Amino acid sequence: MPIKIPDQLPATNILRRENIFVMTETRAVSQNIRPLKVLLLNLMPKKIETETQFMRLLSNSPLQVDVELLRIDNRPSKNTPTEHLDTFYRQFEAVRGRNFDGLIVTGAPLGLVQFEDVIYWEHLQDVMNWAHQHVTSTLYICWAAQAGLKLLYDLPKKTRKEKLSGVYRHQVNRELSKHPLLRGFDDSFLAPHSRYADFSPHYLDEHTDLDILATSNEAGTYLAATKDKRNVFVTGHPEYDAHTLHDEYHRDLEEGMEPVIPINYYPDDDPSQPPYVSWRSHGHLLFANWLNYCVYQQTPFDLDTFSASNFTLDE
Repeated sequence: MPIKIPDQLPATNILRRENIFVMTETRAVSQNIRPLKVLLLNLMPKKIETETQFMRLLSNSPLQVDVELLRIDNRPSKNTPTEHLDTFYRQFEAVRGRNFDGLIVTGAPLGLVQFEDVIYWEHLQDVMNWAHQHVTSTLYICWAAQAGLKLLYDLPKKTRKEKLSGVYRHQVNRELSKHPLLRGFDDSFLAPHSRYADFSPHYLDEHTDLDILATSNEAGTYLAATKDKRNVFVTGHPEYDAHTLHDEYHRDLEEGMEPVIPINYYPDDDPSQPPYVSWRSHGHLLFANWLNYCVYQQTPFDLDTFSASNFTLDE
């Protein structure tokens, strides 16, 4: 089944060229199907690139997904045309009174910024608190995972001395291998990271009640979830395109930051060679599992009847 997105969204033609089933709003209105309503809060600067990446992953499911785009505030963007934002993105006030099956909060280039110094921190807290009463399951990506842990568990910001950049091998937690989010996973898998945030498995295990589902010796915790599956934390970037880490590496070079070459990304660690993708299948499986087991299997058929009190912990 397809994702349903606006007819003129740039991602529509990009995904069609990749042979991905995209249903425009025009066609969707003729079908008597209850699609999943998923809200994408896009905090990344290059919004068109990021929205396309996430819609690619949301498309790989037998479920029909109706994606709506949300912006954190109305400040002008340096990397996204104002016309695009005004046409395709909603302000939070426009959705505050509605319920959604899923919410995805993207990463943001704020790894070295303290939470209280983030210009939209209070607004983001407002959205996350709202989600508890209006969203079946929320997926926090990279920096958003750190922000979510601060909100839900009041964990202080922990920062690595050097940026973690590259594609790292992870292992599933064998004691939780039957968790729905891990269905179909290999015992080990690859996923990209690009962050300063530090997610120590020992620290999270000691200070939260999260199910820690996958970790890496180098990258720390990768995948974790609350017992009721209503909050899922992914510390890496399974949505990244083949060249995203490459572009970030060269951006940092141009800014004089002397970045480390992304690990396990270029053939022979040679930045002059085209990078290769080794994480795509994992990314699609992760998102398909989240949509199915954390959203579709949990959400009410009638979203108007949604209530946070209806969710109980798995036994």
